[in-house]
Amino acid sequence: MRAVVTVIGKDMVGILAKVSGTCAEVNANVIEVTQSVLQEFFAMVMLIDMAGMNCELGELQEKLKKNVDGMRIHVMHEDIFNSMHRI
Repeated sequence: MRAVVTVIGKDMVGILAKVSGTCAEVNANVIEVTQSVLQEFFAMVMLIDMAGMNCELGELQEKLKKNVDGMRIHVMHEDIFNSMHRI
């Protein structure tokens, strides 16, 4: 099972480290990451494997929001993400 993590906000040092560190704390494996910095704005999409995760997706999202202050962070199960973006 996989999930999509999106992070958007003002660029600052350590965003990727904080997000990936929080994922590691809950035993979520980072599979893929893409990120961009557009002037002063940061955008990242991360695909995680949640098979060994020791918490629920909602708990992961709350931990990420707490650890990466000031960013818009969403965590969504891959099935829901795919259903929402199906044409």
